[in-house]
Amino acid sequence: VQLQASGGGLVQPGGSTRLSCQSSGFTLDYYTIGWFRQVPGKEREGVSAISSSELRTYYSDSVKGRFTISRDNAKNTVYLQMDNLKPEDTAVYYCVADSTSDYVFRAMSGRGSYVFNYYGKGTLVTVSS
Repeated sequence: VQLQASGGGLVQPGGSTRLSCQSSGFTLDYYTIGWFRQVPGKEREGVSAISSSELRTYYSDSVKGRFTISRDNAKNTVYLQMDNLKPEDTAVYYCVADSTSDYVFRAMSGRGSYVFNYYGKGTLVTVSS
């Protein structure tokens, strides 16, 4: 039973990449998924989240208009499409899953600290020329 993030790598400024968060051993259907990013020496930042019904999404101000979150429950996968990447987007990105939607959305905007049901290992995105 695990959550796995993938899709990171080296991208040029202005470029695009897509991260995937896939579950194995359990279905993502009933979970809200959130993407966080972490830079050494800095606090974790909530980037984006999507509810199980897809009716609710969140984007941080720093990525709004550039990143798009989506999910394919048939593939047990949530995607984070990252466009017009900037050097400041460089970070380790990891996904979390929780059956309580409010926990994820509150954590996204720093309004609480929670232990989520599942954590994925991070994937490094480096934006550099």
